[in-house]
Amino acid sequence: MQNLAVKQNYTLEEYAELEMASEERLEYFEGNVWSMAGASDTHEDIVSNIITELKTRLRGRGCKVYSSNLRVKVPIYPPYRYPDVTAVCGERIFENFLGLRVLINPALIVEVLSPSTATFDVGDKFTYYKSIESFTEYLLIDQDKPHVVLYTKQTADAWLQREFNDLNDKLYLSSLDCEISVAEIYLDVEFPEIIRPRFPFDREDFC
Repeated sequence: MQNLAVKQNYTLEEYAELEMASEERLEYFEGNVWSMAGASDTHEDIVSNIITELKTRLRGRGCKVYSSNLRVKVPIYPPYRYPDVTAVCGERIFENFLGLRVLINPALIVEVLSPSTATFDVGDKFTYYKSIESFTEYLLIDQDKPHVVLYTKQTADAWLQREFNDLNDKLYLSSLDCEISVAEIYLDVEFPEIIRPRFPFDREDFC
């Protein structure tokens, strides 16, 4: 993310004006404004796969799946964020923020991890998202290898964590009542070659 703050302490009104005038997605926090442009092709492939698969499975069920252009209100990280993928079944509730339309009741939020955002997405950002009352599932996806982490809300203070590391694995999204496979998430994605350290000596040395 690129910080666009030429001056310090943008007001929320100034931020809204920037948003309406900009062709890029901008995020705001404590007076600073960031551009959300510049995702990798792998990131976009994964996002596209998830949206396609979820829309196929949820067709005709009154559910909506949104890309990263949707604004989602985050009460303790105001005014809103742009998750990579957002989904909700049933009634969608929107709020007006200085002329901008913002969803306030997402059920599933998906973030595709990158080296620059992974720590934030797994840590503080997850904490901020938890302030959304309707938010019940968080899906985190690694770009560089088959590795998916799903957090499902159990109680107000407890989330169940499950990890999926095999392309044959399938995960059930209780927030949407549907299943998706790891292979579908990573369809046509080429992973970088992982160079593993060589064993320092030959097996014959032990014979």
